[in-house]
Amino acid sequence: MATVPDEANTTKKAAAPMSATAFKLEQLRQLPNQKKIGLILSLAAVIALIIGGLMWSQSPEYRVLYNNVSDQDGSSIITALQQMNVPYKFSEHGGIILIPEKHIHEVRLKLAGQGLPKGSLSGFEIMENQKFGSSQFLEQINYQRALEGELARSVQSLSAVQSARVHLAMPKPSVFSRDKQQPSVSVLVNLYPGRVLAVEQVSAIVHLMSSSVSNLPVKNVTIVDQNGNLLSTSNDTKQDTRFDAKQLEYIKELEEGYIRRIETILAPITGASNVRAQVAADLDFSHIERAEETYRPNNSEAEGASIRSQQTHESIATGSKFDGGIPGALSNRPPENAAAPIEVDKKKKGEPASENEDEKNKKEPPIPTDRKKESTTNYEVDKTVQHTKQSTGNIKRLTAAVVVNYRKKVDENGEITHEALTADELKEINNLVKEAMGFNEKRGDSLTVTNSVFSDHGMSSDTIFWKDPENIMLAKDFGKQFLVFVLVLFFFLKILRPFLKSLEPAPAVPALANNGATNTPVEEASIGPDGQPLPGQATSPAMLAIQKSIYEENLKQARKLALEEPLIVANVVKDWISK
Repeated sequence: MATVPDEANTTKKAAAPMSATAFKLEQLRQLPNQKKIGLILSLAAVIALIIGGLMWSQSPEYRVLYNNVSDQDGSSIITALQQMNVPYKFSEHGGIILIPEKHIHEVRLKLAGQGLPKGSLSGFEIMENQKFGSSQFLEQINYQRALEGELARSVQSLSAVQSARVHLAMPKPSVFSRDKQQPSVSVLVNLYPGRVLAVEQVSAIVHLMSSSVSNLPVKNVTIVDQNGNLLSTSNDTKQDTRFDAKQLEYIKELEEGYIRRIETILAPITGASNVRAQVAADLDFSHIERAEETYRPNNSEAEGASIRSQQTHESIATGSKFDGGIPGALSNRPPENAAAPIEVDKKKKGEPASENEDEKNKKEPPIPTDRKKESTTNYEVDKTVQHTKQSTGNIKRLTAAVVVNYRKKVDENGEITHEALTADELKEINNLVKEAMGFNEKRGDSLTVTNSVFSDHGMSSDTIFWKDPENIMLAKDFGKQFLVFVLVLFFFLKILRPFLKSLEPAPAVPALANNGATNTPVEEASIGPDGQPLPGQATSPAMLAIQKSIYEENLKQARKLALEEPLIVANVVKDWISK
């Protein structure tokens, strides 16, 4: 009997619980090889999932490096990317090379330094491969091909143009021809689906061609799209009379400027969200040039006229008393012999004339005298020359409409009420708006100010929260991180944690009361699962009664433990099954 306590102490020491870590390691050592391989694969899958999720969440976004590249350029670009150790992708439709966004600008600069992409069009690089002994005609053809390729590349650089072809017709110069022929250009553009060229863009292409080719007039440039539509016109006057899109843009900017001025001046009074304004501007885009010359009558000295020059000419001519008459036959005859006059009354010298002589002298005609006097006076001319060129885009009329919200009031109970503005307040707002917009009654401007209650549906923010690009990008990043977290949590809870739980030791069964009797291993082993003695064991009535009572008590405690701690019982059963 003395050896029983020693055996009991030895059993207690052997049954002393080990640490959880040591027990798990011991359990792992005792696992079969299949379960060890499954555990290793599960741990590797979880680690790979975590690493892959982190890499996927932090993976760079690919952007377009070049699109619509030819096969030759594509192979050269791929070779250069491989040499630079830059990852790349191809689009589903091909012809588009994608690389990480952070490398785009650096790679483009490096490829441009290598002359990539060259494009399917040949430019002036044709002139670099000239063969020795080529004729002048071949050199001229190569120059024309190079010029066509360079012009096509320039047109393809436009965002709406997918590809372009340029046909250049250059006449051969000749010294024997009087009329000099001018070159002409035809451009065929292939636009992207859904894209069109504006009138300004077509005009820009026309002037680009005219400036790139010597002696090429604008009227000799023809532009056609892939559908055969003529985009350019040779009649410049019709093109000038078209309504320019810049005029619409100018009108829009002018109206928006007036709207901002009105809302800015009323915002401190009514609040920024309580005022709405719209302005319509009528502008005059006509080109007017006027030249005027005005002459004012100013030819009298009394009016203060300025004399530029004055010239006076006077002449006197004296003739014979016998001269006269109409020349005829008598005047053309030679003169007759002179006859001595018969002097009846010879008057002495110094004597006064008699009365008869005076009467005789009076009757005779005097000697004729011709007087001529000319006077010329030049005055300064009062002349006014005026040249007027009226600027375009003048405002002909402004029309403005302003709506002001009712004033909000909050009572003692917290209820919000709306109150209309008074007439004096509306008048003050009307005056402020007139001053802000530069109201001109003579010009025909009109202004309408209305006070009304705003609808709550109209008070929406400029950018909706879920349509904001920054919020969309933030949601994508958060979604990636959350998806990785959910996958890791799923593998941990559904695969790894149950497996680790299975490795935990079964909880110790509490000591059962056996009415003061001490159960030895031999005594406990003598009872079968059904409470009956095992074959070959002692079958005394006293021992059988004690063993039966112990069995019933243990069964009662086991049922109670199964009701209170089902997880522990399940682990014990699982451990039994595994062994």
